Amino acid sequence: MTDGAAPPALARLPSIEGLRAFETAARLGSFERAAEELALTASAIGKRVATVEDLLGTPLFVRSAKALALTAAGREYLERVRPALELLLALPQHQRALQRTQRLRVVAPPTFARQILVPHLDDFAQAHPGVELEIVLSIPFLDLHAIEADVQVRHGLPPDDACVLMHDRVLPLAAPALLARTQPLRVPADLAGQVLLRTPIEPWRPWFRAAGLDWPEPVSGARLVDLGLTLEAAVQGQGIALARPSLARRWIEAGSLVAPFALTAQPVAQYHLAAVGAAPIARDFAAWLRQRCMQWAAAAHAQLSAGT
Repeated sequence: MTDGAAPPALARLPSIEGLRAFETAARLGSFERAAEELALTASAIGKRVATVEDLLGTPLFVRSAKALALTAAGREYLERVRPALELLLALPQHQRALQRTQRLRVVAPPTFARQILVPHLDDFAQAHPGVELEIVLSIPFLDLHAIEADVQVRHGLPPDDACVLMHDRVLPLAAPALLARTQPLRVPADLAGQVLLRTPIEPWRPWFRAAGLDWPEPVSGARLVDLGLTLEAAVQGQGIALARPSLARRWIEAGSLVAPFALTAQPVAQYHLAAVGAAPIARDFAAWLRQRCMQWAAAAHAQLSAGT
């Protein structure tokens, strides 16, 4: 060799994955925060760092109950490793690969996903062409454990610090054909004797109280454990549903559902963000979703008011 000595034939180099785990943990001060940035688990970060330490034959971090701290060897190694990683990450080829695909997993209840989330996904996709979205449905009363997700929407009583997506109201909705063949509904008490569709997800009691009716929950008829099924049953003229204009907007616009009364009530549960990952794309999606939900709910109530 005329350009200098060749590297030792048996030299062993750490993996890029191990070096990135080390640099990220050193920069952020914990394996947990490094795991969030690199979309891994804290255990995986720890194993990758341990592989680098084994190769070097020296610990790079002081592991304690407090924040992660670099050893003297770790600080020296970081000074040499960081410029090399920055140089690799700055290569245009790597930047294009990085921008090509970002994965985002969103978990949401079925009716919310079908009536609100999916119709707007194209809007988000056009603004974020490099994001690969995965939509997973949560099943009310069956999902006993949280599903791993970057963004999770839940329907229920929101915690005090939760981000509510829509401050929904509820009111009775029915098919015009059903109302045409029943006695006129002039006041809320005229609902006595009517088929009131029931679902444990949307109890009638809040609206009964707002209407001054001391009635119990309906006890007869099919029990539908899905808000979308309840709306479908109302469209088919099977009874009167207590519903949210935000979920019923398409049927309201089509004239398939109308409101016999203008009185609304605040429901027990609201759609809210139960979890948002630390990745910037997760936060961007959450902010986008909240804006779209607020706009959609406001338009639905305006449409309903125009028709009543």
